[in-house]
Amino acid sequence: MSGVEVITFGCRLNTYESEVMRSQAEAAGLNNAVLVNTCAVTGEAVRQARQAIRRARRDNPHARIIVTGCAAQTEKQTFAEMAEVDAVLGNEEKLKAASYRGLPDFGVSAEEKLRVNDIMSVRHTAPQMVRHIDGHVRAFIQVQNGCDHRCTFCIIPYGRGNSRSVPMGAVVDQARNLVESGYREIVLTGVDATSYGDDLPGRPTLGLLAKTLLKQVPDIRRLRLSSIDSIEADRHLMDLIADEPRFMPHLHLSLQHGDDMILKRMKRRHLRADALRFIEDVRRLRPEMSFGADMIAGFPTETEEMFENAVRLAEEADIAHLHVFPYSSRPGTPAARMPQLDRSLIKDRAARLRSTGQMLHQRHLDKMVGTRQWLLVENNGLAHTENFTLVAVPGLRPRDIVEATISGHNGKHLDMQLTAAAAA
Repeated sequence: MSGVEVITFGCRLNTYESEVMRSQAEAAGLNNAVLVNTCAVTGEAVRQARQAIRRARRDNPHARIIVTGCAAQTEKQTFAEMAEVDAVLGNEEKLKAASYRGLPDFGVSAEEKLRVNDIMSVRHTAPQMVRHIDGHVRAFIQVQNGCDHRCTFCIIPYGRGNSRSVPMGAVVDQARNLVESGYREIVLTGVDATSYGDDLPGRPTLGLLAKTLLKQVPDIRRLRLSSIDSIEADRHLMDLIADEPRFMPHLHLSLQHGDDMILKRMKRRHLRADALRFIEDVRRLRPEMSFGADMIAGFPTETEEMFENAVRLAEEADIAHLHVFPYSSRPGTPAARMPQLDRSLIKDRAARLRSTGQMLHQRHLDKMVGTRQWLLVENNGLAHTENFTLVAVPGLRPRDIVEATISGHNGKHLDMQLTAAAAA
């Protein structure tokens, strides 16, 4: 091979940072290299990264393989001891061109491979400018990194450090660059995006940032948030939901569970009633709003009754896009020291919760049939509606925004017929 190949796992923030990594590595003159940007959210994510590293070595026997990302930050020794790996970079180091210069020689010891600092010592997130997100027609902008909360199941703060925000002016500049490059939809992303601004002068909020972006970059056609913690939603965000048509009617919520005792043991900051109240308030302001949510099945000490409370919350909230995670014990977290459930029970409950999610998604698709929707055409003959529902759009050009009537669905995505309106 020649050039720099990037393999990305995990969240949208990683997708964005992979573009930064590629540009920094190329600026450093790196060639014939594979960068693996890992995720640590579950043990399965770490396993998949190790598998990808071995495959990359088989496919590229003479390339440098450099591993980074959250799993590299939290389990640096694990990756340094892999014979296939030539260097391990931390989450801070991966974004700097200097890290890709003077890499260790082939065949060095595990300790010599390591370029991983103490992520908790990092106090600022430098703005990173990109003009292209490879393979995506929606552009991601990092507005925040790290997390100050310590949910008992989560290893991510130890991979990302404490919360730190990108100054508002830099976010506006990045959005302007991406719009000038042809992107029509912007997605604001972060580890704990709704904590945005706590560390900045004047303590601006995520909602205020979004308002400012839409005002100062009027050519943004569609604006989304990647994921939010509803307990931190501010009045500016509620204003956008109510009054701003360019703010898309879809929110992905970090719910995690639907039982109050489990939420307390997770050390979440909301209870069941808080989540339902937020969803009700949002739907009152924007009836067409759809919701996605992350939920964990099989958390330690979860009884059958507690699990059923989680199922009922998904149903009562009418979650259209439910992302279910079977609980994965992460070494070093408080939940790993709690009484664990049998693995087969965890898998069974995750399957049952996914079944509920599929039923709710079918209900959502049914409601969409017969409606008119504006679609952003993406790759591979697919598009997303404004409320983030997938639509088959064979033959249409990526990045176009078109109006269509939803004619049916196949259980996974919507089908459509174009209206007489021209593409916008």
